[in-house]
Amino acid sequence: MAQIDPSNRGLRLAVRYAVLVLIAVIFIFPLVFMVVSSLKPDQQLLSDTGSLRAFLPVGDISLDNYAAAFQRAPVGLFIFNSVLVTAVTVALSLLVCSLAAFAFVFLEWRGSGLLLSIILATLIVPFETIAIPLLLIVNQLPWIGLDGFTTGWLNSYRVQILPFVSDGLTIFLFVQYFRDLPRELIEASRVEGASWWMIYRRIVMPLSGPVLATAAILKFLVMYNQYLWPLMVVQEEGYRPVMVGLQYFFQLNRAWGEIMAYLSLITLPVLAFYFVLQRAFISSIASTGVKG
Repeated sequence: MAQIDPSNRGLRLAVRYAVLVLIAVIFIFPLVFMVVSSLKPDQQLLSDTGSLRAFLPVGDISLDNYAAAFQRAPVGLFIFNSVLVTAVTVALSLLVCSLAAFAFVFLEWRGSGLLLSIILATLIVPFETIAIPLLLIVNQLPWIGLDGFTTGWLNSYRVQILPFVSDGLTIFLFVQYFRDLPRELIEASRVEGASWWMIYRRIVMPLSGPVLATAAILKFLVMYNQYLWPLMVVQEEGYRPVMVGLQYFFQLNRAWGEIMAYLSLITLPVLAFYFVLQRAFISSIASTGVKG
């Protein structure tokens, strides 16, 4: 049996890590440029874009752009709105879509295959084609709140959350993952007298850490980057998310340093959420014994 040359193995590892480092550098360059540019005045920012100085914190460095960004727009309010809407939508989406996928995979009922096909077919429908009909619908929906019975969901958090709780992609991810789970566990639990709700809560979901993390990350990015829908349904400043708030920096005098500062601030929740879910994803794989 041929022996593996240690020198060749080391060379392959070196090449592999070099390629990974190169890819990481390519992807991180825009972030570095954004953060560094947020620390520079506009004149220096524009003059440095033609050289490597654009990626280096050199010259007149300060936090003035961040202070100016907070003066131009209620940045904290926009970030709070986006985080609130995104967090609630992600939580509800994981619950609703996982329950739907559980019914499609483990429960036997007539028409389940056809209904799942229809749900998956919605993936090819662009949101822009249904935005106007959806706007007309939510404008006529009733609601009971602190002000009593009202009609219309415009200028609220619910209009940014409820239409996006369920979607075909998230259901598809859960269906594909649930189909790979050992059926013996489900059958044994049913023999022992466990209810379907108990099987879902105590068996299926504890084993679904990887798909939960994947679906949460994808849903978070979609919801946090929402622009068209909030622009259509929210006119009050108190409910606007971060992407709509970006318009404040393109009105009157455009300051690129303030824009970079604003973009740096609204990127922090995305990075924080990703790193939290990345740790959960890795720990869930380790706990289930899946090896890459």
